[in-house]
Amino acid sequence: MKRCLLAIIVLLAIFCCASVRAYEIAVVKSVNIKPYDEAQKGFKSVCNANIREFVVSKLNGSEVLKEIHRIKPDLILAIGIDTLSRIKKIKDIPIIYVMVSDPRSILSGEKNITGVSMNIPAEKQLSALLKVSPDIKGIGLVYDPGKTIHLFKEARSAATALGIALVQKAVHSSKEVPSAINDMKGKIDAFWLLPDTTVVTPESIEYLLLFSFENGIATLAFSDKYVEIGSLMALNIDAMDIGRQAGEMANRILDGANVSNIPMSSPRKAVLSLNLKTAKRLGISVDDEIIKNSKITY
Repeated sequence: MKRCLLAIIVLLAIFCCASVRAYEIAVVKSVNIKPYDEAQKGFKSVCNANIREFVVSKLNGSEVLKEIHRIKPDLILAIGIDTLSRIKKIKDIPIIYVMVSDPRSILSGEKNITGVSMNIPAEKQLSALLKVSPDIKGIGLVYDPGKTIHLFKEARSAATALGIALVQKAVHSSKEVPSAINDMKGKIDAFWLLPDTTVVTPESIEYLLLFSFENGIATLAFSDKYVEIGSLMALNIDAMDIGRQAGEMANRILDGANVSNIPMSSPRKAVLSLNLKTAKRLGISVDDEIIKNSKITY
């Protein structure tokens, strides 16, 4: 009797394992770089599925789309804005994006797409700046309406909520940026740098930092690479945790949730980087507790 019972248990286990379908996910990224790889690693740590990886830089873009249509994965993880721009053409497979700075700039209400953006909420960024430098009353911002109108509106709302005067200038060419910055002289005591490709050029960054030092203006950036060269601070993403967030979304979708019911999200974690040399140059005394809780200082 015991042997019969054991045999039944074994057969049931084999049957159950055989009946569980292994989900397949296509991970598509434009290139192999550390932040993208960390996001993918975070995703895999949460979502237990078979992964098929495609690197666009190693394949023709159309070949990637053809291969995805051929294998018909249960879900696609699109890493990077270039990848999302290509993959969004697919309408019949759920898509989750990560490592995309402003997804709303390239999406137009697709029902099969959700994800985690790279944008730390504007109010969280501005609040962090006020903790580092509490005396700020006015902040400047230059943006291209054709590229970062959503980010500008969020920044404006955040400034209003926190009682900070926002001095904004809209530009349509990188050539307009230096004069737009210069027009803010005497009107601001901080500058907010958005991830706007019209505004962020080597020439404009050099001009902005020179303007900052000459006028005693703190710069809030969006990446620690700008903090390293002279911006006061930035709130950065945690790429691996963004991947985990996306993995949690994927699990819900694979469990039967509709993509349209899973809202696009912002990063839940932020990493503060500070340039203490810049702070000293600007006469800003940063609280020891803030420095202690910062991951990157220069």
